[in-house]
Amino acid sequence: MSEDAFIVSPTRKHTGTIIFLHGLGENGENWKLVLSKMVKPNVKVICLNAKKIPLTLNKGFPTAAWFDLASLDENKLEDETSIMRAVENLHDIIDEEIASSKVSATKTMLAGFSQGGALAMYAALTYHKRLAAVMVMSSWPVLRHTMPEVSTAAINNTNTPMLQCHGTEDPVIYYKWGLILADALKEMNPKHEFKSYEGLKHAVNDQELQDVKTFINKIFP
Repeated sequence: MSEDAFIVSPTRKHTGTIIFLHGLGENGENWKLVLSKMVKPNVKVICLNAKKIPLTLNKGFPTAAWFDLASLDENKLEDETSIMRAVENLHDIIDEEIASSKVSATKTMLAGFSQGGALAMYAALTYHKRLAAVMVMSSWPVLRHTMPEVSTAAINNTNTPMLQCHGTEDPVIYYKWGLILADALKEMNPKHEFKSYEGLKHAVNDQELQDVKTFINKIFP
């Protein structure tokens, strides 16, 4: 996994894991630096790297992405095959990490930014074991045209602590998309928390990072 991820190794007995998925066109390196300053010494952080694929949104140009994306227009259909392949792959990665580290699913947090967060949330809801928590930033509900049925797709983690963060002035993943995701999650999960950041665009700020750190250390004290 080391070739496909930037990893923060625990310096004490490993008792918790965060698996983090970056945004479109990124890799995990910057997020490794950010998250390494937040976690306790017993927590392992795995910042996965997406492979470059011919991205329809970029006219087929190879771009680091978790699944193909044709448009950010909410009325356009999504590539369900590509998304579900990515979900299954992430489920396999979680299973492999649990098997190799012997740190259980209930001590594993799934997290991500933008496209990575969108995939992390859907993968958490359809994962076959209960996770420690889910944390997403600037994300949207994937397969949103079937979102009313997501409660039937959600086979697990509907009572798992979730933190969702979004900037009110996001010009890429519009704030309203964050609200649509938040409304769906609130209906199915009483432990879902939504935080908005006035004036923030498609990025993070100090307050959001502090909120993320507080959430992480609440899950992994």
